[in-house]
Amino acid sequence: MILNAIWIGFFLIAFIIGLVRLFFFGDTQVFPAMMAAAFEMAKTGFEISLGLAGVMTLWMGLMRVGEKGGVVDLLAKAVNPLFCRLFPEIPKNHPAAGSIMMNIAANMLGLDNAATPLGLKAMTQLQEINPEKDTASNAMIMFLVLNASGLTLIPVSIMVFRAQLGAADPADIFLPILLTTFCSTLAGLASVAVLQKINLFSKAVLAYLGTFTLLVSGIIFYFSLISREAINTLSTVSANLILFGVIMAFILLALFKKVNVYEAFIEGAKEGFSLAIRIIPYLVAILVPIGIFRASGAMDFVIQGTGHIIASVGVDSRFVDALPTAFMKPLSGAGARGMMVDAMKQFGADSFAGRLSCIFQGAADTTFYIIAVYFGSVGIQKTRYALACALIADLAGAVAAVFMAYLFFG
Repeated sequence: MILNAIWIGFFLIAFIIGLVRLFFFGDTQVFPAMMAAAFEMAKTGFEISLGLAGVMTLWMGLMRVGEKGGVVDLLAKAVNPLFCRLFPEIPKNHPAAGSIMMNIAANMLGLDNAATPLGLKAMTQLQEINPEKDTASNAMIMFLVLNASGLTLIPVSIMVFRAQLGAADPADIFLPILLTTFCSTLAGLASVAVLQKINLFSKAVLAYLGTFTLLVSGIIFYFSLISREAINTLSTVSANLILFGVIMAFILLALFKKVNVYEAFIEGAKEGFSLAIRIIPYLVAILVPIGIFRASGAMDFVIQGTGHIIASVGVDSRFVDALPTAFMKPLSGAGARGMMVDAMKQFGADSFAGRLSCIFQGAADTTFYIIAVYFGSVGIQKTRYALACALIADLAGAVAAVFMAYLFFG
């Protein structure tokens, strides 16, 4: 219901602003630009799905090997004390728990190409135990919001962009991003827990969250002792080494259990290809109104209006220059990345706006894209409160990002 209202709202707002620009300012190019954006985003949606096809075919095949080899079951048992409380609908030691854990781990390591197929596999398994096939279950909503919160341990790509644009210390945003994305994840988790009446203060949940917090603290402490070049090298090598180690574990355990690895891979790969094709309509449906909204000038109007309001009340408005990245992040990952790069080029990589735009970029994930792809892959039409909770995580991340920027960079 909320997603439907927002979807229609994008079109209506864009149309109204387009009419204002045409009749009051004589801008004859606004509607051609909006239509060009609609066609371009439809093409982009198809190309994204096409690009996902190969990656999903690969990872769905590997996941099937892992399932038959028993790795996914082992992961499910390892996280069962936590997941039986966060996901009470999932049966004990169900493979979905292992898939969810692998997806979250891939997201934390910044391995987007692996995270999406693993997430879609988890969503497919959750759909198998969902009693209402067109409606998002509680477990699906919790999983999606955790994804949308975008918890990332090492923002490698952001540090690379900063290095390319001349930042004196490309890794100086590492700690602010880590703390910010941790805040957005906790906000998303808490909002879903309240609505689903999940007790986050049980011993099992606190034990896992406490252990994770200590792990994050240890990583922060270690990275504070080494150079930025070492951080970039270590994070890239370790993330990909872990990923390849997982692949080898899948294959070796499958061989130990005398599984025909090749046939298992082909079986899963077929499922991955069909999933990639299935999400095309949902992806196009969400990207087209976003493209029209941007082309109409509505995004610029929102940002400029926010700037005037902030300035009028006498509050430090330096953060407004980085807001395009924050507004774009829930809508489009590529768009937010472009806004981040633009802010660093315009104001400088080491400027307050340049650094804050990087923190915004790492604060959370692309909510609307995730909803379109994850729910679309299993035919979910009634998303219930998933979008609202994901946007709460986005808002918490944005607020935390501004706070961290002032705290670390004045």
